[in-house]
Amino acid sequence: MWMLFYSIITLCEKMTKYEKGRVTMTFTEPIRKYILSGLVAFVVIGLIVANVMASKQDDKFKINEALYTQAIQLQSTGDMTGSADAIKNVLKKEPNSEMANYAASLIFAQNGDMKQSAIHMQKTLDLNPYKVEDPTFMIQLGEIFVGAERFEDAKTVLLRCQESAWAPEDIPNYQEQVATLLAHIENSQLKEGTKNE
Repeated sequence: MWMLFYSIITLCEKMTKYEKGRVTMTFTEPIRKYILSGLVAFVVIGLIVANVMASKQDDKFKINEALYTQAIQLQSTGDMTGSADAIKNVLKKEPNSEMANYAASLIFAQNGDMKQSAIHMQKTLDLNPYKVEDPTFMIQLGEIFVGAERFEDAKTVLLRCQESAWAPEDIPNYQEQVATLLAHIENSQLKEGTKNE
């Protein structure tokens, strides 16, 4: 690479003429050919490097996709420990993957680890703030926050669900579930209030 730049500089020095305090450059036919071949070589080398880097990234993606698929398959067969281990491996390699964090949240919730589930659900929301417009995600987030005893966060999420008046077809009693979770939060906070007195 340095050789290419050196030869271009050398060519430029050969083309430079000093006449009466002015610097002028003349390009002869061989010099134009050298410049053109140097630029073509530079572009070709750049394309080769980009191709090599892209193929390495493709291999990494395929490995992570296989681990993610394995985690989902283990979850669907009921092997919760295996699915948790598989999703942890995915998260080690891709900690900022929205899908992996979402799957991890659901897997940890099914395993009963609601605090870990809430962490991954929150990270999913941080990675994709548009999830606040997804009614299914929002009610899951509210349920997980309730399970993790993050009542204020759960209340904020569930009030958003209530204000949006969502009624998705796949969850016919959506608003009733929201109301039940809000009532559960109120009861839990009342119990905590009486314990503190």
